[in-house]
Amino acid sequence: MYTTGKDYKLAMTTGLSFTALTLCAEHSLVSNWVKVEGWAALLDVVPTMEKALWFLTIVSLLLNIAPILLELKNKR
Repeated sequence: MYTTGKDYKLAMTTGLSFTALTLCAEHSLVSNWVKVEGWAALLDVVPTMEKALWFLTIVSLLLNIAPILLELKNKR
């Protein structure tokens, strides 16, 4: 959207909102497993998902920050 000159702020907001909702959903899932003492599920899923969620969150933030930085660069 940025390269075509369209307004990209709604897309950025949507992307960050989906990232936040995904992180909240994962936290809720892990919280439920702790409540029911599903230690096997926690041991299987959490270590891998932690790395994946960190990576995807950082990618999401970088993708949402990039148009702002490009716009600032083009104004100079």
